[in-house]
Amino acid sequence: MKVILTQEVKGKGGEGDVIEVARGFAVNYLFPRKMAIEATSGNLKQLEQRMHNIRTREEGRVGEAEAVAAALEGKKVVIRAKVGEEGRLFGSVTAHMIEEAIAEQLDVAIDRRKMDAHGHIKEVGEHVVSVQIYRDIKAHVTVVVAGEGVDLTEVAAAEAAVVENAEVEEAAEPDEAVVDEASADSEPVDDEEQLDDAASDEEEAAWGSDVEILDEA
Repeated sequence: MKVILTQEVKGKGGEGDVIEVARGFAVNYLFPRKMAIEATSGNLKQLEQRMHNIRTREEGRVGEAEAVAAALEGKKVVIRAKVGEEGRLFGSVTAHMIEEAIAEQLDVAIDRRKMDAHGHIKEVGEHVVSVQIYRDIKAHVTVVVAGEGVDLTEVAAAEAAVVENAEVEEAAEPDEAVVDEASADSEPVDDEEQLDDAASDEEEAAWGSDVEILDEA
């Protein structure tokens, strides 16, 4: 059946959208929660009259969502946890923990139900989490999971040193193409090739002398 959404429904649409859904979904879920109304001729006529106000509200929601996304995109939050052997956590980092960390450290309120951590976070390190703000507007936050009492400044310095060393080693390695060309230039000439070349030179000299004798005749 066709319904008119009165608010955003994840994966379906936003306020004012007319969509087709299963009758059971509409009757048992959307209508009781006042998330939609049936798309009767009367309701559709009222929708046309209200579209200007709906568009204005939608523009406001999109603007707010984009501002939230800008405040979150590329930011980092730190979560401390108990760590066992090989960097494995006792338990896992939950969406609720990430939601609280973002609120406390970035001063941004999000809905943990719209968060995708790409699986359970069970190890120390950096993990990128995507947050759906509104409709298709998303932001990515890096969750830094560290053991209790670990100095993150020292960890960052050590990681930077590793990256720097790798770059130095890469710069010091000779270019394989240059090495191959140098090797090719310095390769010894085979004795048989030298003999063949000498024989060819002698043949050319002999032909040259014959030509000269014939010309004189």
